[in-house]
Amino acid sequence: MSLRVAVQMDPLETVNIAGDSTFAVMLSAQARGHKLWHYQAGDLTYVDGRLTAPARAVTVQRVEGGHFTAGPIETIDLGSDIDVVLMRQDPPFDLAYITATHLLERIQHETLVVNDPAAVRNAPEKLFVLDYAEFMPPTMITRSLERARAFHAAHGEVVVKPLYGNAGSAVFHVGKADANLAALTELFGQVWREPFMVQAFLPDVSKGDKRIVLIDGQPAGAVNRLPKPGEIRSNLAVGGKGAQAELTAREVEICAKLGPELARRGLLFVGIDVIAGYLTEINVTSPTGIVAIDRFNGTDTAALIWNAIEKRQKAAYA
Repeated sequence: MSLRVAVQMDPLETVNIAGDSTFAVMLSAQARGHKLWHYQAGDLTYVDGRLTAPARAVTVQRVEGGHFTAGPIETIDLGSDIDVVLMRQDPPFDLAYITATHLLERIQHETLVVNDPAAVRNAPEKLFVLDYAEFMPPTMITRSLERARAFHAAHGEVVVKPLYGNAGSAVFHVGKADANLAALTELFGQVWREPFMVQAFLPDVSKGDKRIVLIDGQPAGAVNRLPKPGEIRSNLAVGGKGAQAELTAREVEICAKLGPELARRGLLFVGIDVIAGYLTEINVTSPTGIVAIDRFNGTDTAALIWNAIEKRQKAAYA
């Protein structure tokens, strides 16, 4: 059955078609005969009980410089006109993002939203992971310089990062003799009102930060992201290099523990990050990595995503 799919994402003009996961998911939807519309999160309007957006019907193709064509802007009702909304705009996970989840939650009796907006709102990536602390490196969340200094002294080397950042932005390594912790604490306090995260540094990050993708709670594949020389951040968005990866026994155990809860919450497309066997993040907003995974493994993760979406949509709304 053909589905009407609205994709809430950043401008299509800015998409890197060689590695963008959302674009791969859109190509897969189109290949199945689903019809696509595109709009941005800031376009949402709620009035008289209806949620609408000015959107364009789009077709996509893997052609550099000509990767999409778009129809005229039309106002679509995301409840009555659409079967599936893909919430795929990039963080930051701020009040605008949270507001979008509240608005999309109001159409769930009519339309399947992926990932479930209430679950996304209640599972910020560096806080949801605390539910699985037994798999994490030593971690502190604080605004206190005194507590951060004590943690630094106890663990020797630490990583300091904002709670709601993305793509490796504002992630700092503080070494044993590094005197910058006070300045970083001051900076974070000036830029962000919320606490920040401090974690024990894992030297094996030089061997890679593994992104594992789970579809409806089941592991679908992984890619090992290797940082550039002299860099601790391995995100592909900041120059990390992808490498083929298999799951270790420890990673299988982590997925088995997380998977049922992810599926129960309606988090159909999730990316978790594991360094040296330690779980560091659970990415639920707009996880990436499927293009690299499929390139190394010869798999079709986008198809698995649509299998899960179609199953959920048929069960809940058909």
